Amino acid sequence: MAQAISSGGFSRRGALLAGVAALLSGCMSSGRSGGGGYRAPDPAPRPVPNAGWDAWVEGFKGRAVSRGISSGTVEAAFRGAGFLPEVIEKDRNQTEFNRTLEDYLNIAASDERVSLGRQKFAQYGGTLQAIEARYGVERQVVAAIWGLESFFGTRRGNVPVVSALSTLAYEGRRAEFFEGQLVAALKILQAGDVSPSGMTGSWAGAMGHTQFIPTSYLAFAVDFTGDGRRDIWGEDPTDALASTAAYLAKSGWTHGLPWGMEVTLPGGFDAGLLGRGKGRSADDWAGLGVRSADGRALAGGSIIAGGNEGGAPYFLLTQNFATILRYNNAQNYAIGVGHLSDRLLGRGAVQASFGPDASGMTKEDRQELQRRLTAKGFDTEGSDGVIGEKTKAAISAYQASIGVPVTGEPSLELLRRLR
Repeated sequence: MAQAISSGGFSRRGALLAGVAALLSGCMSSGRSGGGGYRAPDPAPRPVPNAGWDAWVEGFKGRAVSRGISSGTVEAAFRGAGFLPEVIEKDRNQTEFNRTLEDYLNIAASDERVSLGRQKFAQYGGTLQAIEARYGVERQVVAAIWGLESFFGTRRGNVPVVSALSTLAYEGRRAEFFEGQLVAALKILQAGDVSPSGMTGSWAGAMGHTQFIPTSYLAFAVDFTGDGRRDIWGEDPTDALASTAAYLAKSGWTHGLPWGMEVTLPGGFDAGLLGRGKGRSADDWAGLGVRSADGRALAGGSIIAGGNEGGAPYFLLTQNFATILRYNNAQNYAIGVGHLSDRLLGRGAVQASFGPDASGMTKEDRQELQRRLTAKGFDTEGSDGVIGEKTKAAISAYQASIGVPVTGEPSLELLRRLR
């Protein structure tokens, strides 16, 4: 979800914390076990009568006009708009998105996402090449952001943006922020880039193929097709992809520099050298025995431990990784973008094992748990090793059937019971 950091003082996603859980669950989750597969979009929320919202809108209209929005634009924007209680419910009941990096990468670079991504990467190869030539951002990185933000355009969001933003501004928890986004949305409508009915997105107002919030759209969106509109909503992703490249370019992207890479460390490596902010040159790392996992030349940067218990796999992260963080200030997201971009080029999965998770289970254990639950009639709808809502529901149902406390949580003991 694109949020302006370099021009507006807000981090791209940090400014819109309300949207994190919704967007990631929409783009990253599946209808199977909680992994990386596609699921159909949820139905668009329906407006309901609300006198308080009506009164707020009437007051807002005057404020919008005073900020340069024509009365015609304002009236057209709110014609058909309404109060969306589902938006407030989602805003108040967000669950913290706190997956391990192993789970995150299993989702971000699932077989289904990589397969579809490679198809889209080939389909839009010429467009992506032209975007790279203009903005200097590698095509696979732009495509990877597209893949994470909207599953390559298949989950762009169907919530009317004016309704969502006005509902959140009226609700008041972050009234100033959402009213500012609403004004920005009206400026977009006034410019003629999209119609009110076509301006849809997430429940928190992020829009289009690469999920720009309105202020970021105003700062970075481009008309790459030359048709007079910066169209990030339609079936053609060209303007959205170019806008994402423009965002990264203006945020400091360096062409030719990798985002990072998986690396191996020699025995006896000083763990005190690990961590973001402890960067060294490629020659320094090579001199310390660091090697890339796939034989590529090293780059300068910092090395972090990505494993479940703070060990392998290890990732060397460059300055371009920091630029991805300006698009979304979440470490797992940025590694997910980088790793998916490598997979789109045909590179392989992470080579090192992540080791057991907090419950003592490896990915293979979790996959076996899912297979055994399904075999006993408690369908997890997949066996990707990611413990999502479907798997937790299957665990709960199984636990209830055998008369043990229902936790919905995986464990080695549960796996043994299923044998």
